[in-house]
Order: sequence, then structure tokens, then C-alpha cells
Amino acid sequence: MKTLITTADTQPRERSRHWHEAIAATYFPLDLTFREPERFSGEVTSWDLGNNVSLSRLTSEALRYQRLPQHFRAERDEHFLVTVPAQSEIFFSQCGKDVRCNPGGFILERSHEPYEFSHSEAADLWVLKVEAKALGGRIRQPDRFCSLQFNAAEGAGGLFADMLHLIPPRFDAMTAETRNTVGLQLVDLLVLALRADERTLTSGASSVRVAHLTRIESFVRRNLGNNELSPEAIARGCGMSTRYLHELFRDTNQTVGSWVRDQRLEACREALSDPANTMTVAEIAYRWGFSDQAQFSRNFKAHFGLSPKDYRAQARARPAPGNLT
Repeated sequence: MKTLITTADTQPRERSRHWHEAIAATYFPLDLTFREPERFSGEVTSWDLGNNVSLSRLTSEALRYQRLPQHFRAERDEHFLVTVPAQSEIFFSQCGKDVRCNPGGFILERSHEPYEFSHSEAADLWVLKVEAKALGGRIRQPDRFCSLQFNAAEGAGGLFADMLHLIPPRFDAMTAETRNTVGLQLVDLLVLALRADERTLTSGASSVRVAHLTRIESFVRRNLGNNELSPEAIARGCGMSTRYLHELFRDTNQTVGSWVRDQRLEACREALSDPANTMTVAEIAYRWGFSDQAQFSRNFKAHFGLSPKDYRAQARARPAPGNLT
């Protein structure tokens, strides 16, 4: 689905309220501070790419956004916004860390921590919204990247930014299946860009420790379908002791086993969301390393709130994306 929200036809005295509602509908609730509320103008177009991934382009006058605790206390699902400025500098502050990002870069914003985002001049922003579970299923602790500016002009980051621009003119001709695939590819390109940046090796921990964890992530993703992927097998495959493996995970708020399980659940969720996937629920579970279907179903429902069968039915019952302007 494509949506367009603009202040062009809104009375000046209503523009502040209208833009608050537009932002909440496109992203999530935020407090907004306008330089000149009645002179404000803004427009946001969004494209739904399925699997809780959406792309938007936002243009507006100078503005300050604040995400406060009352905005997310009652929200269950956490999201990340990936913002790529195309016109002017943006300022972002979260968890006591500030970053200024200019065109040619991009930043991450976490929905379940307070933050401030602002631009003092008119801005043109590309924004990818992705569910935290989907991003966390591909890279460990994505919240550690919220204090960094990444390169959107070269390498994997450049490919990620280029792909954002390619989607809108081709969106209407895409099938629902294609849109889902493109959304997942966007997330994969984002992860590649994050991993390719050398600073991620020293963000929040020692470079040696994070390098080990990065190697573990890569090994596990390559072997996720192996139902004998135990901590001992992971440690052996990564050339370390099992004791050291457990020590590495000590401050990540997860055990090795629970983290591997979550990676498998996310892989299964993606497969169940794919309308082109004809495998049965049991086949999907076995494909991604679950040897007990009943246990898989319990874990899936506890993690996502629906049984695998109901989740697939709900995904397939969504109306075919159209064009709403």
C-alpha cells in the first residue's frame, strides 16, 4: 500500500495537529515542536513492503521531534527507524549520546528509548521503518548502533541508500510477493552496511570481544538449519571453549541457547510471511533446526503472539497492496 499525507490542503491553525497525526500514523507517536506552527508545511509518502517493513520519504520545514516514555510504555512491538537525510543536517540524541548526520550518511533510532530528533532547516528525509525483532534476528543488539553515523555514499551503505531511491518509481508495478522480498533485501543491505563499518567492532564493548561475537553470529546463521547446533558445536566451530562462549553472552541478557532459538524463530516467521513459500509449517520448523514441532509452536506463539498456523493465515489474509493517495 502507498499513502500520501500532506499539509497542503490543511488550514494553518490545524497544521500542527494534522502533522502530529501524520507522524504517529507513519512511524509512532512523538511530541513535535514547530518553529512557526501556522506556516509549517510538510509531506510524507510511505510504501508498505510487508513483514513490518516500510519505506517513507518525508519533506518538511524545520522541526523538533521528541520520543518520550509515555509514548511507548503501552506499546508491545519495538521498531527502529533508519533515517537518510538528502538535504540538510539532522541532529539525534539517545541514551546520552549525540550525533549530527549530514547528507551522505544515515542513523538509527530506537522506538523504545526516549530520544530527540531535529533539523533546523527544511529537510528531505528517507526513512526505513523495521521491526526490532526482524533486525535483531540478523544482527546482535542493533540498539548499540544508535549513537553512530554510517556511510550512505559508498560500499554497502551506498547500495542501501541507492535501493531506497529505486523502490518508489517501481512500487506500483510490484506484486505483493516482490514487495515482501524487496523489503527483506533492504534489511539485509542495512545489516551489511552496519557490519562493514569498522566502528561497530568497538561500539559498547572491546573490539576483541565484539569480533568474537560477530564471528559467532556468522557461524550460527550459516548453520541455523542444523538441529544439533549446540553451544558446544558453536564453540568448536568458532575455535573457542564452551566456557568462553557463555562468558561472551553473559552481558547480552540472553543465553546462547535462547539467542539461537530466537534466530530460528525469526527465520521461520519470515518463511511463514512469504506467500510464495509452499512448505508446511512442520517443514519450515525442521528447515530451521526445530526437531519438535509442538515445542516450536509453543515457542513461536510465546514470541510472536500467534501460533505458526494463525500467523501464516493472517499474513495471507492481508489485502493485496493497492495505491492510496
